[in-house]
Parts: sequence; C-alpha cells; structure tokens
Amino acid sequence: MKFGGTSVAGPEQIKRAAGRIVAAREAGNRVVAVLSARGKTTDELVEQAHEISPRPVAREMDMLLSTGERISCALCAMAIHDMGHEAISLTGSQAGIVTDSSHTKARIIDVRADRIRQALEQDRIVLVAGFQGVSTDSRDVTTLGRGGSDTTAVALAAALSAGVCEIYTDVRGVYSADPRIVPDARKLAQVSFEEMLEMAASGARVLQLRSVEYARNHGVRIHCRSSFEDGPGTLVVSEEETMEQPFVTAVTHSDAEARVTLTGLRDEPGVAGRIFSALADANVNVDVIIQNEPVGDDQLADLSFTVDRDELSVAREVIDRLGDVSVAVKAEEQIGKVSVVGAGMRSHPGVAAKVFQTLGEQGINIEMISTSPIKISCVIAAGRVADAVQALHAAFELGDDAVRPEGAGGSDQTSTVAG
Repeated sequence: MKFGGTSVAGPEQIKRAAGRIVAAREAGNRVVAVLSARGKTTDELVEQAHEISPRPVAREMDMLLSTGERISCALCAMAIHDMGHEAISLTGSQAGIVTDSSHTKARIIDVRADRIRQALEQDRIVLVAGFQGVSTDSRDVTTLGRGGSDTTAVALAAALSAGVCEIYTDVRGVYSADPRIVPDARKLAQVSFEEMLEMAASGARVLQLRSVEYARNHGVRIHCRSSFEDGPGTLVVSEEETMEQPFVTAVTHSDAEARVTLTGLRDEPGVAGRIFSALADANVNVDVIIQNEPVGDDQLADLSFTVDRDELSVAREVIDRLGDVSVAVKAEEQIGKVSVVGAGMRSHPGVAAKVFQTLGEQGINIEMISTSPIKISCVIAAGRVADAVQALHAAFELGDDAVRPEGAGGSDQTSTVAG
C-alpha cells in the first residue's frame, strides 16, 4: 500500500491512512506501506535549500529531501500502535532499497528486503519511507526523483511477490482526461501497462512513469485508489488481461514543457550524438525531437527538442558548453503537449487524421508531432492546451455519457477489481 502526500498531509489524514493499513492487516493480509512526505513538505525543503544556496549540492539535497518521508512513516507508526498493532518504520536504506549513485534521480538496482521479511514474520506492519534508497558504491542516501514513492512501492511489491500494489491518491483512479479540465472525464476500470506508460510519459500524473515501467517488467499489478473513499479504482495490468479496448482510451496533456532549437547545425555524422549524449550525461530527459533536412548549399540544418521546463536551464548550459555545434540556440518556455493514447489505435486507421482535423478546427497550430503505435502527441502553445484536451476528448467521445459497446472496457461495471 502506498500513500501519497495529500493522503498523509495532516493528522487526520495520517490516522485515516493508518486505519486503512490496520484494516488490511485485520483482513488477514501481511502489509507493507510506503509513505510520501506530508503535503507540500518536499517543496518547502527545496525552498529552504535555495534560501541557503542558489545551487545546492546534489548529495546534500538528497540528505535533506529524504527526511520528509521518514517523518510520515514515524508518525503513521505511532498511529498504528495506538490502534493496537505492532508497526516498525524504516528508511529506504534500512528497507534494502539499493540504487545507483545519481543523486536526486537515482534508479533502483536491487531490493534486499530481508529486514522487511523478518518484521513481517514477527507479525509487524512495516512502513517504508518512499522516494529514497542508498547508493551501492558510495553508501550515500539517494532520492528517486519526483513521484519516486510510487517506484519504491512497486519495487517492494516485486521483491516480496505481493498480490497487488495499491497506490492511494487524492483521485478515484485513472481518468480519460484531467477532470479539472474535462468535467465529464470517465474513470477507467482498467488500463494496460503499455497505455499507462504512454499516459504517464505524456503528462498523466497519477503514476510515476518509472513505477509503471518497473511494474510491467516485473509483472506487478497496480491498483490506483482514492485515499478518501472506498470502492474500486483503476487496475493497471498486462495487455493480455485487459478486455478489448476502444481505439482511444484517454487524452493526456502537459503544460510544463520547454523547447530548445539549434539553428545552423552542421549536417554531418555524429553531431546529434554529441548533443544528446551530453544531455544524457547531465540527466536531462528529452521528449520530442525534430531535425529538418538542410536547404541550400551551406548544408546547415535546424534541430528542435522538448524537455521538462524545470530542466531547461540545465539543457541550455549543456548546449552552450558544446559551443561549436550550431550557430544559435533559442529556448521557448510557453510550450505544451496534448496526446491521445489507446491500445486499439494499432488496428484503427484515421486516428491521426482526426486529431489533426480537430485541432485545426479549433485554430490550434501544431508545432511538433511525435507518435508511437498507441500514442499521438502534438506540441502546441501552452495557452491552448486546455482547449485542445476538451476538443479531442469530445471528438473521440470519451465522456462519461458516451454510449460504449459491451465489453469495451469503459464503464466501472466491467471492472474485475475487488473492493
């Protein structure tokens, strides 16, 4: 069971989470719970760091940021004790979460869960601080990046062969679009790992991308549920377990993108490799990439790519250090992205045409396009993202009131999730 920041934000929320954990234990289950930092604690810790240093050292940031989850676990353990059950709280390193040494963006490379198994055999409930681990070579505290508690929970579920990994959040599950933008967005009874990967990568914030990746690779069933009400949420499972899906399952979006454009790029082998190798070495994640063919005798090209807006300054520094790859570098911050995702797109032609036509009818200019077999993403102006999401959601009839064929996997009544 994993509880996010809003699920443990205050004393009442922590007690409610403790009650859920105890109820699962009293139902005969052995329970491991992963907790995030309370509410805005992580943001507040980041602010405190920047009050001291304009560019905090990454190692010390990890030492600082890892404290929030430890506080949540200790407090929840106290609440569980008051409810008459034995509980023990563990840091990521105590729980056996072993990572590489990439501070603030570490990746889990092993889970040595002997201490957890021992506590479970002693009939204890185990609470693990999410988002953190310990480096295998330096033995330093590391953190896993934003949303890393999801990955902690999935990794522990895989290591312990858990029956399910329940992710508790402030929403009822995964929706066909962000309900804040599309009021009639539909809660999905189930989605495949492949669809969830594309949705997480293109802006859906219910699950961290790496947690879905880990779950798919290790066969961990994920159940996204509400912390504040009972009832089934959304089950994330292998594609073989899903019923036949509609050709578009969801519309996702991001309004936190930035674009970097290099003009006057030398058109010769190895230039793009130098650029993206340098970005990778700096841990900058690149999304959409477009390079045009050179026009004219000078054999110079243009290259554009998008990154998370928080990583724009690092990307600029990396490109500036390369120096000789292009004539000029331009950065744009007001960039957004809208995507349609659906496993059924593989066998339904015309989805791209409908996306482009719908955006054109709304007067929304498409600046970049990226596709996969089950996703079409369009980079657009950040100010038009909400309009694009609403238009595409309506065009593909994804709303709660849409009439769906029996067995299409759309309504809550088709869910196989146990409450």
